[in-house]
Amino acid sequence: MEPSLAVVVPIFDEAESLEPLHRELDAALADFGEALEIVLVDDGSRDGSPDVLREIVRKDPRVRVVTLDANHGQSAALAAGFAVVRAPVVATLDADLQNDPADIPRLLACLVEDVDVVNGVRVTRRDTRVKIWSSRVANAVRNALTGEAVTDVGCSLRVMRTPFVRRIKLYRGMHRFLPTLLRIEGARVIEVPVSHRARRYGVSKYGLWGRLFQGTVDLLAVRWMKSRALRYRARLDR
Repeated sequence: MEPSLAVVVPIFDEAESLEPLHRELDAALADFGEALEIVLVDDGSRDGSPDVLREIVRKDPRVRVVTLDANHGQSAALAAGFAVVRAPVVATLDADLQNDPADIPRLLACLVEDVDVVNGVRVTRRDTRVKIWSSRVANAVRNALTGEAVTDVGCSLRVMRTPFVRRIKLYRGMHRFLPTLLRIEGARVIEVPVSHRARRYGVSKYGLWGRLFQGTVDLLAVRWMKSRALRYRARLDR
């Protein structure tokens, strides 16, 4: 059976959360049955994640694991996952269980005929004040310089039509601009509120410096890409 939904999850040192995440995905997307593919991308984990992933694959034939040769970052992990999905629709979420897999069916319900991307918006953040503040500042700066109106670009929980995902070229750090990159390719993007949970395992992989300053060059690059994007209509007459 060909899959109708793919779920791509980037993973870096998340051994404790992987089994609970798999159980929650299985429960939330039970209606898909064998039409679900779960692509778990190990981004060079140094803990016990590879062993846990092997056990999950042994138990569930719908799971596919992509293993990167080293830690290359979330953009690379997502690109590697997108490259192997077979389904026409792809969902993404983080592996740390702060995103709730139970929200995915609600996002899918909003993927109607005139919508190509449904981006989650975390309405109640379960993070530290510093993390929430830095995320809001970074988001406001991105919107101001790109002319966008993305409420929560840092939310990894989203569903997208695979053809648009395949059109974008991801560079290091560019996962932070996915909604804008998809819009450049013509995707119609909407936002839907989603839940957010407190971290149960591990630690955040991003610090204040990375959120506020590391993306400056990326931001300017995306602004340039958007300003130079080709926008035209053509008619072929015989």
